[in-house]
Amino acid sequence: MPEFTADQLIQPLGDWQRSHHCAQTDLALLGQDVCLMGWVQYRRDHGGLIFIDLRDREGLTQVVFSPDHNLQAHQEAHVLRPEYVLAVKGTVRQRPEGMRNPNLKTGQIEVVVNDWKLLNAALTPPFPIEERIDVSDHLRLKYRYLDLRRKGMTRNLRLRHDAVQSVRSFLNAEGFLEVETPVLTKSTPEGARDFLVPSRQHAGHFFALPQSPQLFKQLLMLGGQEKYYQIVRCFRDEDLRADRQPEFTQIDLEMAFVQEEQVMSIAERMIKRVIASTVDKDLETPFPRMSYSRALDIYGLDRPDTRFGLLLHDCTHIVKDSDFKLFAEAEMVKAIRVEQGEHLSRREIDELTEFVKIFGARGLAWIKIKADQWHSPIAKFLREEEKQQLVRELGLKPGDIVFFQAGKADMVRTTLGNLRLKLAEKLDLIPEDRLDPVWITDFPLFEWDQEEKRWTACHHPFTAPRDDDRDLLESAPELARARAYDLVLNGSEIGGGSIRIHTPDLQSRMFQALGISREEADSKFGFLIEALKYGSPPHGGIAFGLDRLLMILGRTDSIREVIAFPKTQKGACLLTDAPTAVPAKQLGELGLRIKG
Repeated sequence: MPEFTADQLIQPLGDWQRSHHCAQTDLALLGQDVCLMGWVQYRRDHGGLIFIDLRDREGLTQVVFSPDHNLQAHQEAHVLRPEYVLAVKGTVRQRPEGMRNPNLKTGQIEVVVNDWKLLNAALTPPFPIEERIDVSDHLRLKYRYLDLRRKGMTRNLRLRHDAVQSVRSFLNAEGFLEVETPVLTKSTPEGARDFLVPSRQHAGHFFALPQSPQLFKQLLMLGGQEKYYQIVRCFRDEDLRADRQPEFTQIDLEMAFVQEEQVMSIAERMIKRVIASTVDKDLETPFPRMSYSRALDIYGLDRPDTRFGLLLHDCTHIVKDSDFKLFAEAEMVKAIRVEQGEHLSRREIDELTEFVKIFGARGLAWIKIKADQWHSPIAKFLREEEKQQLVRELGLKPGDIVFFQAGKADMVRTTLGNLRLKLAEKLDLIPEDRLDPVWITDFPLFEWDQEEKRWTACHHPFTAPRDDDRDLLESAPELARARAYDLVLNGSEIGGGSIRIHTPDLQSRMFQALGISREEADSKFGFLIEALKYGSPPHGGIAFGLDRLLMILGRTDSIREVIAFPKTQKGACLLTDAPTAVPAKQLGELGLRIKG
């Protein structure tokens, strides 16, 4: 048998043209000649025959090299290895009985090779190009171009494409204009750190990468465009987690002459369309509504996952005179009842106790409800009438376990809200196939910043107060409510928006309430205040986190799975080794010098 090396066999593509993708070969093509191109997924040498699973973006086709059909092609095929790039010309034939694969779209046929070209060889990949692989995220991100060849990643990118096309189609039909806004802009305080870009032409001055197009989309409304949207890149220099990246994509839209209901209606119809066109699910509209205070009261968080129960119960009034000192002195006491949860072991309870400490809790009180007694370190401190009231109000039954948290209201809600999610995951209470959207409304306009000792905007400083709360800006800012709304899906905030302030007087009052001096307001937002003086229409809008939405629809655990080239949790690109140092000459051109 002649010896060949891969390098000797590599040929240019020449005038060969692909006739079909690898998922298009089926029984309808029996006896026909096809030209396929792709990568070697698997190679199997059965002595007389060599089988190749040829893969492209669309799927797989089994290719057969037979010495009886083309001896030279068969001999040369011995060089083939996984991820080699091929072009093959061959004839479609039915697979022999017993060799058909009903689980594969092309599993009834194979292509027997008449001629082929090796277009490129490949090193042995650092991990198999397969779906269920045990490989670190570090390695997957370093070799992202290989990871993208996997069927799951291709599926996710197609999901992203389909979602974006659905958004554009819907909004175009609704009369929106797609308008691009600047990427190099002015640094403004919007909640997270800006990424700064030094200006060579204006030494000592910096652009900022936009955290959102917020001010520009408002200016578009002032500019008479009335309906705007953009699939836009945004940048925030903040600590990362599974649903955050330093650069991400928003579905951004704004409308003039609208109230909350009109914005929310457009938004939910758009999301309904996207979900129907990507994962083939039909959501009923309008979506349910829930006030911010109600969400905190029964779910503990303002992004409630409504797919399961485990609701929070306020027990403060029941145990305010308890002999258990922690309960009696607490600002708030809440509980979660877990039906038939007595099987949780002491080790598991101890693990849950350690978990809640992440959220500022000192510990976790619990009671197992037995038919004849309450099993718990705290049961002896509860009076009989307190036990009976807990039974009535929480609906306790033998076999249940109850978890309590006591202390400051914010800590109690946050702790139990996150414990609720942990328990649901641990006890497998979350129906994965469900999509439960809910609007959260009636947000407070301000929240108190304990470190800076001042009020900050819950959403952003351009959110309008409720009309009947305007007089509270100066007298009682803690009671003022915002004309804001968030859309939550399966416990993740996927969108947030508001009706904006559209008069210069109210915007100035808002800045004053936030402790922003007139000089600072003029410096940072003077262009907006000036624009508002030239006849701004009432307007409002919403922005959706595209990556976060796709993470949910794609049933992935991280938004990295729906982004082609994501960063690590430390904001680095392992593929390109960015960020990197730059030469001193380049820094000098920008008037910069690295300290230390």
